[in-house]
Amino acid sequence: MIYLPRIERKIEIKASQKLVYDILYDSMHFPVWNIVVNEITEIGPDKFFTKTNVGDMTATIYENIPNERVSSIVDGSPVTKMGEIIVTKGDTVEVNFWCEFENEKDEKMLGKAADIYVQCLKKYTEFIDGGGAPENYDKKEALKSP
Repeated sequence: MIYLPRIERKIEIKASQKLVYDILYDSMHFPVWNIVVNEITEIGPDKFFTKTNVGDMTATIYENIPNERVSSIVDGSPVTKMGEIIVTKGDTVEVNFWCEFENEKDEKMLGKAADIYVQCLKKYTEFIDGGGAPENYDKKEALKSP
C-alpha cells in the first residue's frame, strides 16, 4: 500500500453536526462560502467540476455518511483525495478536514489552502446558524480576523 503525504486541519464550529454536514454535502453552494471556489457544475451523481482561483478540478464523492463524513477523489489538482470528519463536542462540532497529495513540495501551499478552507467553513456555518441568509453572505469576510 502506498501512503501519500497528508494534511489535516481541525476547527470547532458553533453549530449542529447536521448543519455542518448539510453545508459540506451541498457542493453546488461552495461558491457562496468558499473564497477559492468561483464556479461549480454537477457532471454526474456526486461528481462536480469546480473552477477555482488555483485551477480547475473534478471531485467525485466516494464516501458519504450523513452527519459524520464526506470524502472525495480529486482529479486535475495537486490534491488526490480530501474529506471532512464531523464530530459533536458538547455545544460545538469539530470538523477535521484532511487531504492527501502526491508531491511533498505542495505541502506548504496546501496547508495554507486548508487553513483558508476551514476558516471559510466556520464563518459561513456560524453565519447561517445565527439566522443569516446565504444570499446575504460575503465570503470575503472569512479572511478577516474575528
